[in-house]
Amino acid sequence: MLKKLKTMISGSGADYVDIRYEVKKETSVGMSGPELKNAGSNSTDGFVVRALKDSGFSSVTVTKESDVPEAVRLAVQGAEAMAGGGKTVSLAPVEPAQDCVEPDLRGDPAKSPLGEKIALLKMYNGIMLSQPEIASTTMTYSEVDREKFFVSSEGASIRERVCTVSIGGEVVARRGELIQNIRASVGGANGMASLRDRDDVFLRRAELAKELLDASPVRGGTYDVVINPDLAGVFVHEAFGHFSEADIIEDNPPLREKMSLGATIGSEQVTIIADSTIPNQVGFYKYDDEGTPVRRTPLMVRGVLRGRLHSRRTAAEFGEPVSGHAVAEDHRFEPIVRMGTIYLEKGEMSFEELLSRLGDGLYLCDAKGGQTSGENFTFGAQYGYIVKNGQIREMIRDINIMGNLFKTLKNMEATDNTMQLGERGGCGKGQLNIKSGSGGPSVLIRSMVIGGA
Repeated sequence: MLKKLKTMISGSGADYVDIRYEVKKETSVGMSGPELKNAGSNSTDGFVVRALKDSGFSSVTVTKESDVPEAVRLAVQGAEAMAGGGKTVSLAPVEPAQDCVEPDLRGDPAKSPLGEKIALLKMYNGIMLSQPEIASTTMTYSEVDREKFFVSSEGASIRERVCTVSIGGEVVARRGELIQNIRASVGGANGMASLRDRDDVFLRRAELAKELLDASPVRGGTYDVVINPDLAGVFVHEAFGHFSEADIIEDNPPLREKMSLGATIGSEQVTIIADSTIPNQVGFYKYDDEGTPVRRTPLMVRGVLRGRLHSRRTAAEFGEPVSGHAVAEDHRFEPIVRMGTIYLEKGEMSFEELLSRLGDGLYLCDAKGGQTSGENFTFGAQYGYIVKNGQIREMIRDINIMGNLFKTLKNMEATDNTMQLGERGGCGKGQLNIKSGSGGPSVLIRSMVIGGA
């Protein structure tokens, strides 16, 4: 296929042209309560052609191989049209790679029968339904397997397969008119092994849902809090990470100035890294969707901005190094700047020492939706606990966390010495991206506004 793609773009007449061909295979199994609702697989494929001509840039997507010559012609034609009145585009230099990358899978999902996947989902679903006061579940097995071929006029020739699997959903507890829910998920990018022997995870999530029936609604106010790794990861991704994506801030001068490299916007305890080179994580890949090798990118070091996430276009625009973060949802889309794995670095104190430093406050766990509006954010927490004199006390529920990104970064006082990355990724910026992973340690934050009763 790589040789065929090279022939397809030869003689285009563009200053630069690339083509990505992708086969995407998806398998999904769904359950609602004890009932199996759906089970099946599908496969789609297609081509994305991008061309640069006279500082104009354009892309065309097609699904038929016979349409590729016309797609190349239209991409070049579109680039010429953009050069006449669109944004001037240049691409930062990248050494063209020739590589073939297979994921390190412990149990290749493509070789596992659908029956095994259904059986795993049924087993975990049954474990939760068997617990007292569990009223219902909504659970899904999801598998996405992408085989990508990339060729450029500069000489790049890359084949890479990326594969993620997950089992996850929601468990609902009920007592009379009171209903509480908890999310549960396992998975990753290292094959079926990440899904096997995970009974304890689903049992504990069902127990948490039941325990929430006895929890009290949190009282609204301003608290010192410790947030757990899941919440820390969501905060880092949603509230901070998107501002580190160059295409988000390039046409927003006030925000671009605020996010200038070298600016101090966090406390000395805050170091944030984007690193999609970590093996077996949901955000792992070796090359992005324009053939650039992904590299570990420190975004903030001890509160100071040190890096940014780029495509080749935005790297040239900002005059900064490429990072390998141009990612497309699949063959229907051209790549845009996206996070892969992003996390807050751990500290040195134990979790117990972190709680002791907190003193009185709240311990909040696991993200439950949320939104951002510029610098401000609102996230839900699935559950939490009151902390007195550094000791975890009674459980609380109905928790919303509100704040300003820059104020919160300054109020991050300490992190513990554990590190946990999420097993199920996802981001909806422009296109869906299941290869976005996040995590971190537990974090002590002063003066956090909590919405509640």
